[in-house]
Amino acid sequence: MPMAKHFRCLHSTNCVCIKGHMSEEVIFLLFQHLNWNPKMIAALSCVCKWFDDLAKRVLWKEFCKERAPKMMLDLQSSRSHSVDGNWSALGKLLIYCSGCTKGGLFNSINIPGHVVHKTRFSRTSGKSFLLPQCRMDVLYVSDPCEHLDQGEEGDVGFFRGLFKSFATSKVRKMLIQREAQLHPKEVCPYCKAKLWSMLQAKMIPSSASCRLDAYEDAVEYYVCLNGHVLGMCTLLSFSDTEEAFESGCDT
Repeated sequence: MPMAKHFRCLHSTNCVCIKGHMSEEVIFLLFQHLNWNPKMIAALSCVCKWFDDLAKRVLWKEFCKERAPKMMLDLQSSRSHSVDGNWSALGKLLIYCSGCTKGGLFNSINIPGHVVHKTRFSRTSGKSFLLPQCRMDVLYVSDPCEHLDQGEEGDVGFFRGLFKSFATSKVRKMLIQREAQLHPKEVCPYCKAKLWSMLQAKMIPSSASCRLDAYEDAVEYYVCLNGHVLGMCTLLSFSDTEEAFESGCDT
């Protein structure tokens, strides 16, 4: 089974067994030896509710700490419940590009979700996605996952991210003050929470397109109630990139 399917069934386990398993200590040591293999964790979570519960409490947490140790230390320094309660969602966000479907969040094209084997998340880059009055917030954003030659859309990039302590962030406060509407149908692909559109709230600064190397009017991203970020942009062509480099970017 492809890993994308493993992720889609993380929350659809049917097993109700309560005994006959190895101890949690043995499973911990086994997956430590396997370097917290996410494909194995996701696959077993699909077929056993007992294992799924253990994975959500322990294994995904260890996977996240192994995959992005500095980021995890920073996120946990605030004792953020939004992280502690969603380790499987965060593990998925670290390595899974959700893509898009026609009629979905980004409306225009159909690009299947897929596993990204290596992604850099940057706190410094995250500031480029925030209005000046919100730049005391901490946002980690990934480099764009590039999907080239997408017909009329050209070269498309998807990016993901996570706010630290989103519940107390200035971004959340501003979204509420501006009476931003939650999306009526779509939910976060990582935790199933409802989504705010930063484009609809007019909260995407021009520095975001510069950071992504994308056209200024072609960046869109959403933030869910748990502080997960997912976005899409149309990437500049090579000649446009040269022009942007020569003119410089104001961040």
